[in-house]
Amino acid sequence: MLRVLLDATAVPADRGGVGRYVDNLIPALARSGIHIQVVCQPRDVGRIAELSAVEPIAAPAGVTRVSVRLAWEQVRLPSLIERARPDVVHSPHYTHPLATRRPLVVTLHDATFFTAPQGHRSIKGPFFRNATKLALRRASCCVVPSESTADELVRVAAADRARLHVARLGVDARVFSPPAAAAVAAIRRKLGFEAGRRYIAFLGTLEPRKNVPALIRGWVAACEGSSDPPALVLAGGAGWDDEIDQVVAAVPARLTLVRCGYLPIAELAGLLGGADVVAYPSLGEGFGLPVLEAMACGAAVLTTRRLALLEVGGDAVAYTEPDARSIGIALRRLLGDPDERAKLAAAGLRRAATFTWDACAQAHIVAYESALRDSRRQR
Repeated sequence: MLRVLLDATAVPADRGGVGRYVDNLIPALARSGIHIQVVCQPRDVGRIAELSAVEPIAAPAGVTRVSVRLAWEQVRLPSLIERARPDVVHSPHYTHPLATRRPLVVTLHDATFFTAPQGHRSIKGPFFRNATKLALRRASCCVVPSESTADELVRVAAADRARLHVARLGVDARVFSPPAAAAVAAIRRKLGFEAGRRYIAFLGTLEPRKNVPALIRGWVAACEGSSDPPALVLAGGAGWDDEIDQVVAAVPARLTLVRCGYLPIAELAGLLGGADVVAYPSLGEGFGLPVLEAMACGAAVLTTRRLALLEVGGDAVAYTEPDARSIGIALRRLLGDPDERAKLAAAGLRRAATFTWDACAQAHIVAYESALRDSRRQR
């Protein structure tokens, strides 16, 4: 039986994209029959124990601080690895322990630290570019979520394409599926909307590459002249896009914009499935999990063709250029065409069903086996 140790200590408390990736990958790997041992933060021990077939290993409490976690990864994790004696070590978020001799697989979620550094905090860009280059050089192989990310890493970081394994992310249909009327009503009440209130939803961290200011301006333009303008709901963790506050301040008083922040995962199907349109006009994604999750909830989705978003959406979503004028035109068209929205919703459901976490896990197992073979050849 293949024995894999996965270091989940980089997963934040709020389960955004990386958290959902790890939380869904672990049980899928356990279902596949491999022995998956997880190292995690103390707060996650109960959650991980439920997800995997093996009791997790708790890292020290101090790893909640990024600087402490990174130091622990280099100083203490290697000795933990030697005690656990796995066949393969999986680091699922860019960085990895330098001192381990075990075969190593690292997940690289996107290449935007190279291609769009302005979309990240200034301190993060250089750090993650270096971490990516180091992983590409030292890991037996790397996992990426899309062909687009693999191509970008070859182009901008001189990656060896043969050592990149594409593992498309999945969607959990038990969580993300067309919501019942009660779930939609509950999220409307939480947002302060009356029954039947129309709205456009965005889900994601409010960071520059999500292009939220252009979305807000496009929504304002799309609502011009409307007697019943839809609200705009911005859901997701607080980021560092300083422009958003300025754009929100300029929204006409007759329009309703709600910034509801991070929502529990159990409420997301109601939010996404209850929206007239889910808009995700990102400037570039390594995958684009919110697009997939919205499709699985039966939403009509509007996104861009940038990087991996076309791989996820295919012909089941509507597309726009990322500028405010184009977003406004596309939103106005979709809001005025219920038949097109219904067509997109049906197509999205069909396409979302082809993205599974079990398939994602199998792609990871191929990467693990490749890393193990490479290590044995070197020995």
